Amino acid sequence: MKTKNSVLRKAILVVLVMGMSVGPLLAAGPGEKAAEWKRAKEYTKEYLDAMPESGINYKPTPEVRSFAEQMLHIANANYLFAATASGKTNPNQGKDLEKMDDLKSREALTKAVMDSYDFVINSLQDVEEGKMKEKVSIFKMEMDRGTAYEKAFEHQTHHRGQTTVYLRLKGVKPPQEKLF
Repeated sequence: MKTKNSVLRKAILVVLVMGMSVGPLLAAGPGEKAAEWKRAKEYTKEYLDAMPESGINYKPTPEVRSFAEQMLHIANANYLFAATASGKTNPNQGKDLEKMDDLKSREALTKAVMDSYDFVINSLQDVEEGKMKEKVSIFKMEMDRGTAYEKAFEHQTHHRGQTTVYLRLKGVKPPQEKLF
């Protein structure tokens, strides 16, 4: 039987490897960034599909987000970053998806999260290449639009990686890495 420490060590290694997947975005234009987001969407869907229904609201400890809350945290941030970076209106402005109990079933959770990826992908497809260097303000920091999309990608990778531990603790083998 595997100990929690060995499971956590493996999960940390996965998170580190997943963090390396941000590299292709750094020099990418909107089209290439959209392709990377499509890959990330597919990968996140595999995580959502892998967690059994009984684990959707699982919390490894009381102090942390549940699996559903982690995924909804990704969705919230996807909307926030993409709306800021693109200038589009955030369709969930003022809502905290993490706290919405009606989104914590497999079907509703999956739809909410996939819709957030679609919002990012669609927003990228509408940003002209030359506008990626324009400055925007997010979290009281100024950065260019391209950097805001990169930070969003890094954020979703980080939180999806955290859910690797949740899957392992529920006895589920996480999806195979999708670097390409």
